[in-house]
Amino acid sequence: MNNNCRNLYLDLMKRILIDLIYQEPEARNEILSSRPLVKLIIRILQAVNLHISVTKPFNLKKRLEGLDWPIRAHTMIGLKRLDNLQFCVEQIIKKDIPGDLIETGAWRGGTCILMRAILKAYNIKNRIVWVADSFQGLPKANINKYPLDRKIPFDRVDYLKVSLSEVKKNFKSYNLLDKQVHFLKGWFKNTLPKAPITKLALIRIDGDMYESTITSLENLYYKLSIGGYVVIDDFGVIPACRQAVLDYRKKNNIKEKIIKIDSCGVYWQRKY
Repeated sequence: MNNNCRNLYLDLMKRILIDLIYQEPEARNEILSSRPLVKLIIRILQAVNLHISVTKPFNLKKRLEGLDWPIRAHTMIGLKRLDNLQFCVEQIIKKDIPGDLIETGAWRGGTCILMRAILKAYNIKNRIVWVADSFQGLPKANINKYPLDRKIPFDRVDYLKVSLSEVKKNFKSYNLLDKQVHFLKGWFKNTLPKAPITKLALIRIDGDMYESTITSLENLYYKLSIGGYVVIDDFGVIPACRQAVLDYRKKNNIKEKIIKIDSCGVYWQRKY
C-alpha cells in the first residue's frame, strides 16, 4: 500500500470508528433516573416492548475531543487521541521498536481496531494487538485497598459493559479479526500477571479506576521496550487514574516528560 492510499485508509478508519461520517442526532434508549415513578413507567413500557428515547444533537467539538458517550461509535476517545495512537504506532514501526501493542480497557474495541488497521496498512505481520478487558464492565471498587476509587461507581454503568462477542463482531466488520489479534478476558488483576506477552512497544491504558491503572502499569511497564510508548486515556479527567500514574512513576523513578494529548489523555516515551 503506497503512502497516499495508506493515509486515506487510516483517516477514513478513524472517522468511522468515532462515527464522524454522518454527524446525525443520536437517540438513546436508556433513561437514567432515580425517581421511583420514572422507573415504574419505564418498566411498564418495557413489558410491552416500548422504550422512551432521548435524542441529543451531534456535538462536533465533543466528538473530536472524546468528551461525549456515543451511541454507535466503536470508540469514545475522539479524533485527537486516535491521531496520537496513530503517531505512536507509526513511530514504533519507523524506528523498529520491538514488541506488541496492548490496550487495557477496550470498551467496543475501536482503539485496538485502529492498532490492527495500522499494522495491516504497513504490512506488519510480526506484532500482536492485545485486547485486555473484562468484557463485562468495570470491577466493583476495592475501597479498602484503593480508596480513591470510592468516588465513581463505574461498576454500575451498564453503558461500559460490552461483551467479547460484540467486540469480535466489531473487529470482523472491518475485516480485521485475525491471528494478530489476541484477547485477554477477565479482571486485570487475574489476566495481566500471567499474560503470555514477552515484550511491548505500546501500552495504552483506559481503565478509568486507580486499581485498573496501577495494575496495568505494575504488570506491563517492565515489558515495555526502550523507545516504546505509554498512553493514559483518563489522566486529565479522573483523579484516581491520575494519582495511580503519579504514584507508579514516583515509586519507579520514572522521569520521562508527560505530554498532553487533549483535555483527557497523556503519553510519554520510555527513554530508559
